[in-house]
Amino acid sequence: MASPEIEALTQALSRLPGLGPRSARRAVLHLIKKRETALVPLLGALERVSERLSTCSICGNVDTSDPCAICVDPRRDARALCVVEEVADLWALERSRLFPGRFHVLGGRLSALEGVRPEDLAIDRLVARVADGGVDEVVLAMNATLEGQTTAHYLAERIEAYPVRITQLAHGLPVGGELDYLDEGTLAQALRARRPVV
Repeated sequence: MASPEIEALTQALSRLPGLGPRSARRAVLHLIKKRETALVPLLGALERVSERLSTCSICGNVDTSDPCAICVDPRRDARALCVVEEVADLWALERSRLFPGRFHVLGGRLSALEGVRPEDLAIDRLVARVADGGVDEVVLAMNATLEGQTTAHYLAERIEAYPVRITQLAHGLPVGGELDYLDEGTLAQALRARRPVV
């Protein structure tokens, strides 16, 4: 039986996404075995992040500085603004290294079932950023869910009065996907978004 402190660590880790009680126990055992090379550096990194963690006042990204590194990067195209639901979505797009512009994190998506209304999200801040000028394109990078598409439609209505191009991420067949394994919604979207070959 482990000590109360080790059990508390295991319980804390088991609450993380993707880690259940068994995975958390394995992680704790690894940290204990590799105390100097794994546990001590992890503790230091957690402490540093905890002390410096902040939310960017411009875009809503989570970083250790405000404004965040993306917002202050002079190489970013300030004329292109990509709107995402959550910080995880921003980080996923950043990993692709394909979007040269800036971001705006809503902090969720509209959902009548969950009681999430427009005033619960950073929609007014988005409209203010567009209204300030300097933005030529707004990319709506919402998830391909009913709530995500509802949010994208609402955002498009809110900013259509401004002289910006409003686009959205393409939906449809994934690279390497086989038709036989795809759901009807994905196939329907792929058919609606078809384009000429030549």
